[in-house]
Amino acid sequence: MSNRRRALCIFIYVLPLLVFLFSLYLGPFHIPLRGLFKTLLSPLFPSFKQGLSEGYISIVFGVRLPRLLLAMMVGAALSVSGASLQALFKNPLVNEYILGISSGAAFGAALSIVFLGQHFPRQISAFAFAVAAVLAVLAVAKKSDSPIVSLLLTGVIVSAFFSALLALAEFFASPYALQGLFSWLMGDLSMAGGSELAISFPLMGIGIVGLILLRWRMNVLSMSDEEARSMGVNIGKEKFLVIFLTTLITSAATAVAGIIGWVGLIIPHLIRMMVGVDNRRVIPLSAALGASYLLLADDLARSLASFEVPVGIFTSIIGIPFFIFLLRKSRKIWL
Repeated sequence: MSNRRRALCIFIYVLPLLVFLFSLYLGPFHIPLRGLFKTLLSPLFPSFKQGLSEGYISIVFGVRLPRLLLAMMVGAALSVSGASLQALFKNPLVNEYILGISSGAAFGAALSIVFLGQHFPRQISAFAFAVAAVLAVLAVAKKSDSPIVSLLLTGVIVSAFFSALLALAEFFASPYALQGLFSWLMGDLSMAGGSELAISFPLMGIGIVGLILLRWRMNVLSMSDEEARSMGVNIGKEKFLVIFLTTLITSAATAVAGIIGWVGLIIPHLIRMMVGVDNRRVIPLSAALGASYLLLADDLARSLASFEVPVGIFTSIIGIPFFIFLLRKSRKIWL
């Protein structure tokens, strides 16, 4: 690796910390830098709490910190999931929602918001139906002679089915429930709190670490099946493990943050343009850059207007023209 590329990788790994500190300072309620750092260090140094406003502690630990941590984890999860599936399917246009995860999670959330209310939490319902959608896709594709092609086609069919069920739920929803549902469907990090972190962090953390540990195997899976088998790799087992982990982190991210598109598509492409196609570097770098990207998108969502715009709108507005630029810049498919 050249010195320039090595320096670029180090910068991408450090970038989430820099963006995190900037995002923590940003907000409608101004907190001086001195007060911000004293607030952050107050759990370690109780003496720092003297003369410190209770409002600072409440805003930093109760509002900003959970939201930023959730944004970083969701951005990393979607980026790693997209990069892993693109390597697995040998298709640069595959994203983290290709297996019906988003549509299943959307219907699960709609079912909770519109009909079940507080009796069945939105996050649990969204996660359960996201997993159910993927299991349905895997069950159908397993019986096909071309499982990879069948996975993609079945994912489209299952997505259409759950989209129809979502439309049915929207038809019967009250105006109040419909407003909450639309906000969630466009991607929403504003409700981040302790319960969201407790539910999503362990699942996304396990999945991200697992895919990073499997990153060298994805180089083998990117080859033809004959070449992979000649190297002693159990193709079916490895593919199932990658699909399981990507489903785990994508469904967990979607359940707590809604549908945030384009992150898992443009971030891996950008990383491959900068450092090449070796998944040993692409997977961890995608996690770091994805965390930074979603943090910046969330900064725009909560600071550009007096009211908050769903973050999924910004990821689409930024992602679509940027992806067109990447395609024109690269001139060729990455595989």
